[in-house]
Amino acid sequence: MKKIKMGYKIAGILFAALVTASCKKSSAPSPQLTLGNITDTIPEGGGTVALKFTSNAPWSVDTTGIGWLQLNQTSGNGGGAVINLTAAANSSGMSRSVLLNISSANGQSRRISVMQDAKIYPSYNISPQAPDATGMNSTATQLVANIKMGYNIYNTMEAPGDETGWGNPVISQQLINLIKNSGMNAVRIPVQYDMSHIINRATAKIDPAWLSRLKDVVQYCINDNMYAMVDIHWDGGWLDCTATGAKQDSINAKQKAYWEQIATTLRDFDEHLMFASANEPNATDVPTSNVLMRYHQTFINAVRSTGGKNNYRTLIIQSPSTSIDLANEYLKSSNVFKVVPLPVDPTPNKMILEFHYYTPSNFCILSADASWGKESFFWGSSLHTKNPLFLDRNSAASTEERYVDSIFHTAKVNFVDKGIPMIMGEYGTEYHADKLKGYPTDSLLSVNSQMHFYRYVTQQAKANGVLPFLWASDVFNRQTNTIGNQRTLDSLRKGAGF
Repeated sequence: MKKIKMGYKIAGILFAALVTASCKKSSAPSPQLTLGNITDTIPEGGGTVALKFTSNAPWSVDTTGIGWLQLNQTSGNGGGAVINLTAAANSSGMSRSVLLNISSANGQSRRISVMQDAKIYPSYNISPQAPDATGMNSTATQLVANIKMGYNIYNTMEAPGDETGWGNPVISQQLINLIKNSGMNAVRIPVQYDMSHIINRATAKIDPAWLSRLKDVVQYCINDNMYAMVDIHWDGGWLDCTATGAKQDSINAKQKAYWEQIATTLRDFDEHLMFASANEPNATDVPTSNVLMRYHQTFINAVRSTGGKNNYRTLIIQSPSTSIDLANEYLKSSNVFKVVPLPVDPTPNKMILEFHYYTPSNFCILSADASWGKESFFWGSSLHTKNPLFLDRNSAASTEERYVDSIFHTAKVNFVDKGIPMIMGEYGTEYHADKLKGYPTDSLLSVNSQMHFYRYVTQQAKANGVLPFLWASDVFNRQTNTIGNQRTLDSLRKGAGF
């Protein structure tokens, strides 16, 4: 019995020793090297940024090949650390980057990419203001909820030459009043600058008179307590997402120069004014979508840098090709956006994602047969013609109501529900009934199809938290500032629920 007790005693001593050793091992600090960010940007005109990190052991930075970048220290002891990264103005004509490797004696290492855009145009952020949150309290989600429906003032300020370049009259307070009285409470103002309103291409300077005119148009909207969205539209297609190297850097520099001027001019308007980075950028895959996000990041940085109310303004960025399908493919993942990262906005909850909807294109876009397809006259599962002469003019069932239900549901699940508000910046249809003269039943069926499209798409957008902005239609007569087609307006109103 004594030997057995002694055995238990020895076993207990060994167990206690193991527990003690285990506790001592677990109490040792885990290796730690924590960076606040993995990228940093030095202004194109030169300057210094602070790289902050924490290490629980001595650390050092590999300075091999860093060239244009200067560091005020390259090693240190454990604890909080700050390295000042400094560079002169980048006059090389191309953007440049350096990959820094920080290593800790605890075995941890981290990499950070430091970038600097090329200084191609002078800065137009010559009068930045202190942040001003007055009248800027709503989040982007709240703004979307406040807007019933929007209307595009199309083919006007984006027309070549001036507002009348494509046959429309100049925008007036009477037009904005008409839109407001229809029940809509927002307008999208497509604008061109590069095609006709640059007074010095070497410096990318926009004609101040054009910016002043744009300010007047925005004021018309504010006078009616309307929301307004100002973009840089197609504008000759200079925002090319397929560009590489020096060409891409030049485009990026132009994006910065233009938005610094636009944002400064319109800085004093409250949250009723929103800015949109582009229109329908030609991004179609992952590489070009990443380029697009670079342009969007430049837009955000340029607007925020001007200060004042622009520090808090709601900003709109476009999905690749302004497509909901490509947004679903490239901008979302199961929980967070990873495939093509969205740009970073220093002001939280102030970003909206935009897509356009012209599906099916045979019905929405074509006004005559094209090499790639025939014009469709009818849309809607219960609105197909049975006339043998026009059976091939029915829209494909796969592009009708069930598709609308499905695609707007993806917008809600993949974006809206994840805190990314969405705007359908354009949608609409062509008028097809004029092709059916002599066939009154089919002509009426085509008109009914168009009205059904307006109502149904508007309704599903609103039901899924997407804000609709109508493109070209006959709803308003621009020449007389009167209602052009009451039935169109009624269909839209019914869909929007007002």
